[in-house]
Amino acid sequence: MKVVKSVRSLVSQMRSSLIVGTLLTVGAATGFSQADSRGKQLYVNCTICHQADGGGSALLEAPAINNLSEKYIVEQLKKFKAGIRGGHPDDITGLRMLPMAQTMVTEEDMQAVAAYVASLPSSSKEPTIEGGDATKGQAAYAVCIACHQPNGIGNDLLNSPSLIHQYDWYQLAQLKKFKSGIRGADPRDITGAQMRPMTMTLVDEQAMKDVVAYIQTLSQ
Repeated sequence: MKVVKSVRSLVSQMRSSLIVGTLLTVGAATGFSQADSRGKQLYVNCTICHQADGGGSALLEAPAINNLSEKYIVEQLKKFKAGIRGGHPDDITGLRMLPMAQTMVTEEDMQAVAAYVASLPSSSKEPTIEGGDATKGQAAYAVCIACHQPNGIGNDLLNSPSLIHQYDWYQLAQLKKFKSGIRGADPRDITGAQMRPMTMTLVDEQAMKDVVAYIQTLSQ
């Protein structure tokens, strides 16, 4: 009889543990679902420029963002919200991001929308810039490898974004902004400041077109 009671007791404990484990799993799944839903809801404000799929719009000069990591997106939202990025009077497209970033009231909001955007699939973009020499650009890209890696996928540890699956016109525009001081000149923008001397190695627009042409080959 004692053996039977012990077995029954063990079975009862196992059932209780199973029920608790199931409840915890369901609760966690519900939490993830709520976070995903929150991110998707917040992203609605971004679809005007970046489109529902995060693929951006050449007409609105809005880059693709579905190629970026969750960490990088959060960091850029923080910069835009604080005016560290997009605060220069000549940065027309950057200035548009200031009010959009304000819709992210808390860091949790930023995390939620970043997680949602990072979950969207990305793909290579058709080239639009003519006259770039990818062979010459490969040599110029050597200084970019330390942060963006040989395959252009970036490095979250250095907060360096992925360069693949991005529009060539956007990359050219950003190189010009960094070189002219429109972007990366704010003393609070540590990672942006690291890009400025890199762009100085590109002596003119042709050199920029060359390196962008090479970067585009990494997406193929």
